[in-house]
Amino acid sequence: MAVLQRRGRFLTAEPLFPPHDRGDRRPRRGGSSRVMLGPAGSGRGGRVRASAGDLVLVQSSARGSGARVLRVLGRPDVARDVIEGLMLDRGLARGFPEAVEREARAAGKQVGRAQEGRRDLRELPTFTIDPATARDFDDAISAELLGEGRARVWIHIADVSAHVPEGSLLDREARRRANSVYVPGAAEPMLPHALSSDACSLRPGAERATVTVELELNGAEVERASFYRSIIRSDERLDYERVDRIFAGTESAADPWREALAAARATAAQLQRKREQSGALVLDSEEPEFSFDERGNVSEILARAQTESHSLIEHLMIAANEAVAGLLAERGIPCLYRVHERPEPERIERLADQLASLDVPTPPLPEPMSASQAADLLGAISKKVDEHVRRTGRGRIALSSLVLRSLQQAYYSPRNLGHAGLHSESYCHFT
Repeated sequence: MAVLQRRGRFLTAEPLFPPHDRGDRRPRRGGSSRVMLGPAGSGRGGRVRASAGDLVLVQSSARGSGARVLRVLGRPDVARDVIEGLMLDRGLARGFPEAVEREARAAGKQVGRAQEGRRDLRELPTFTIDPATARDFDDAISAELLGEGRARVWIHIADVSAHVPEGSLLDREARRRANSVYVPGAAEPMLPHALSSDACSLRPGAERATVTVELELNGAEVERASFYRSIIRSDERLDYERVDRIFAGTESAADPWREALAAARATAAQLQRKREQSGALVLDSEEPEFSFDERGNVSEILARAQTESHSLIEHLMIAANEAVAGLLAERGIPCLYRVHERPEPERIERLADQLASLDVPTPPLPEPMSASQAADLLGAISKKVDEHVRRTGRGRIALSSLVLRSLQQAYYSPRNLGHAGLHSESYCHFT
């Protein structure tokens, strides 16, 4: 990735980003130092004609004697163009081979085959909650209250395997990518849009293949969990802001999903109270949301705080992930667990000292402190920080950052070592 600059009669490609280790053996585009193209305006640098000041994707020659322009991306002073360049520089394909696209379109049309042998939940009131800007919806919720503090919740996850046969071109491409990548204003999906935004997206009114976790709860205690492949039909596509307006009473919910949303809200609240009482971390984070003007530059950055609608989805998804991880652990089935080891006692002591210097109250610390005590205290400290922020209205970002820096780094492992932040014995990212 480079910016073209004129050097006499020639154009040179000045790398825009510092060199980095790609972790693979693919040829590096752009190199780590200036490379020479053909004479300015001659087009000899390649078939793509480019001018001085352009942001371009270049490929160095095998002998290192020059380079050719593969693509003109725009200008280095335009945010969207630089973001596009960064994605390409980090090895993202920014598109799929035509054979993969063709296979995806064909797979997306085979809805009938994908529904064979599944439990029919199409009459169950169901909804999705996602950001207003989301284009693909990969999880949906159904819920009902059973009386006497009991509830039943269904967490439906789009069943991609119904459309992606093992060993197919789609499967191999998805394995190579491993995940979708999201950046401000753009995304690089793991699967072509024919699947990610259509056949595997739980759009309202559309019949979709899913994997369902059905939980029966008494208060916040899961008494029964079952797992099966299903067919659903979402009744409504909700976004976080709309759900918050419904919860605030400024907008009305509608049938048939009105009661399901109320039941999901009550259940999530019970789960949240239980987790906070158990010593799980209490952190309300804020995520930046970028708006772009017509030129492609950032026009606004808004901090999107976690609200009750976010908490609803978060706690139901955590419950589903714990149920799936618990089942796999119990049956000895290999799984990549999401592991979050207990914090080091020294870090908790340092955190308490830092907070005390900022007049944030903390619980007393035992001496000496064990790792299990450190984990319990971290949850208690995070709760104190949350109470302080709510009371004073200040310091949420800075104080939350201090708490997060005292944690161990979470990672994936085939060994089930538990998740200290959630106070969970088994946790995986099923959802």
